[in-house]
Amino acid sequence: MPTNPSESPAIGRVVSVQGPVVDVRFSSIEEVPGVYSVLKVETVDEREIFLEVAEHVPGNIARCISIHSTQNLQRNAKAIFAGDSIQIPIGDSLYARIVNVLGQPIDQKGEIVSKTLCPIRSHELGTKIRGSLAAKKRDEVLETGIKIIDLLFPLVEGSKTGVLGGAGLGKSIITLEIIHNIVTKHQGTCVFVGIGERIREGNELFFELSKHQLLAKTMIVFGQMNEPPGARYGVAMTGATLAESLQKENKDVLLFVDNIFRFIQAGAEISTLLGRVPSETGYQPTLISEASEFHERIRSGQGMGGSVTAIEAVYVPADDLTDPAVVAIFTFLDSLMVLSRERVQLGLYPAIDPLQSSCAHLDPDIVGSRHYQVSQEAIRIFHKYEELRRLVLVIGIDELSPSDRLIYERARKLQNFLTQPFSVAEAYTGKKGYYVELEQTLKGCEDIIAGRYDKRPEEEFYMIGSLSG
Repeated sequence: MPTNPSESPAIGRVVSVQGPVVDVRFSSIEEVPGVYSVLKVETVDEREIFLEVAEHVPGNIARCISIHSTQNLQRNAKAIFAGDSIQIPIGDSLYARIVNVLGQPIDQKGEIVSKTLCPIRSHELGTKIRGSLAAKKRDEVLETGIKIIDLLFPLVEGSKTGVLGGAGLGKSIITLEIIHNIVTKHQGTCVFVGIGERIREGNELFFELSKHQLLAKTMIVFGQMNEPPGARYGVAMTGATLAESLQKENKDVLLFVDNIFRFIQAGAEISTLLGRVPSETGYQPTLISEASEFHERIRSGQGMGGSVTAIEAVYVPADDLTDPAVVAIFTFLDSLMVLSRERVQLGLYPAIDPLQSSCAHLDPDIVGSRHYQVSQEAIRIFHKYEELRRLVLVIGIDELSPSDRLIYERARKLQNFLTQPFSVAEAYTGKKGYYVELEQTLKGCEDIIAGRYDKRPEEEFYMIGSLSG
């Protein structure tokens, strides 16, 4: 692939602008920059625009995707080679800051001073055996303080967890609560990546973290909804690069992504704009390779420094879990927490459906025998409740046998007990948020399952913290 000599940067001319797709012609084939190289152009109103080379076109043309809006970009504008890849600053100076895909500050707090720059495209991916299998450390469970997650979907260090749900089911709120609880409790290092979401959510996150003195441990990267697809796609790589840089410093990193579906969506937009023939379902033909390009960078193991634990919100279009983009994403995840619209309508928050969701780490070797037994008994009761619930809709609760009625009532109490007011939602609910330790969650579930609260009404278990006698 042709490359540019660093001592004399190549200069091309803009020959076509079609939305965020910009064609730049160079005088010779040797001058055409490689794919993922960066070009810098200026608009009529003296704005600086960065372009990322996406492909080569006959006629010495580099077809580029713009990171910024191409408004007022003129034909024949000068395009200067600006590097083999987008490079962002890394290091401690990014803590408590909000940056964009290029690593530039967007929080109006001045320049970021960093001696080290790092390319956002990784060249280290590949099949490598790092350290011996015998040296693998034991899986460490991170307590989130959220009852239903700690009980049924334990968060393991170095794992990838997805929060799946349609519009308005509480994906962002759950993500924010996990950030709040884990960073407060474990004093971990956190990278938050906002991909294609509302800037209001980034604003709320910033002030929430600021209010709880958590900003000093957090780096925030944002590519918001109104930005071109190039920025929304690239911001995922920027976030992964920051997480990798912290991991190499032997730090355990929490990587929060809201929303990874927007990353796939931006890739689909770019693919369409470049004229690629879509797959049968309308998504880009490179859907799986793009999803893996991001997810395979979230790795932990011997010789890699610290661990990266990823929690990703996944938007589910029209609540369709068979959507190809959603399926492509959850093939990379260890735990799937599926949010249910029915549970939202019933007021059961967090609205995680225990029967549609799954977790690879719900194993006695990881969580312990007691935790495993309690969780399996809870799932068994929920399965039985689902059968009985449909029956009750037809014949009424009084027609159930005494044993079935007992299971039905305990299931409703258990369901209510696994609801919880969140600290980050206090402004909306007016209820104080609770952090519930795993031991209290297990004890409460054991007591309900064993029938110690059979005489208490189910309303007493709704939206509370732990059970106290």
